[in-house]
Amino acid sequence: MTQKTGKVVVIAAPSGAGKTSLVKALIEFSPNIDVAVSHTTRSMRPHEVAGINYHFVSVAAFRSLQAEDGFVESAEVFGNLYGTSRDAMNKVIQLGKHLVLEIDWQGANQIREKVPSATSIFILPPSLATLKQRLQNRGQDDTAAIERRTQEAMNEISHFAEFDFLVVNDDFDVALDQIRSIIETGGHDFSLKRQLEAQRSLLSELLTTSP
Repeated sequence: MTQKTGKVVVIAAPSGAGKTSLVKALIEFSPNIDVAVSHTTRSMRPHEVAGINYHFVSVAAFRSLQAEDGFVESAEVFGNLYGTSRDAMNKVIQLGKHLVLEIDWQGANQIREKVPSATSIFILPPSLATLKQRLQNRGQDDTAAIERRTQEAMNEISHFAEFDFLVVNDDFDVALDQIRSIIETGGHDFSLKRQLEAQRSLLSELLTTSP
């Protein structure tokens, strides 16, 4: 009997929407969902292990793989290159597991072009006030930095309509169950078409309110 291939699932969100925590919980409690080991050109940190945290490569090696169309998505972040290789993606889905890619809207566009069958999910905060509060609660930035991150978040949110599904992260456990439902059973209740109506008020607030 041929083993069923897993899905490729893109999860994107503005900073402060809780995407990283949701993906971490999703992986931890779902044995049939996994992430790929990405490539990066940045230096390995003391606690990291090559091949586990990242595939640490030179800029030349990264660019060479990129030129061969070896990445399904790649980006430069703070001067370092990051990417998910086709091999890393295939390694997961050919085991029958669903692959989750935690990336931004630009990376999601790359995935759509190279993996048309991918499922894309966008995570929304329950309100602008909650988004700003979550950014403030991190305690890592001053007021100016928080305002800048809020502006960046609003830009990210403006791309929500490019995704297949919308999930509002108001209650963490509920949002987690909704994401799992989308991956496992199709989650039609959370399709973009249905959520445009269900979340009309929230979307109006997020898209028209100036931070």
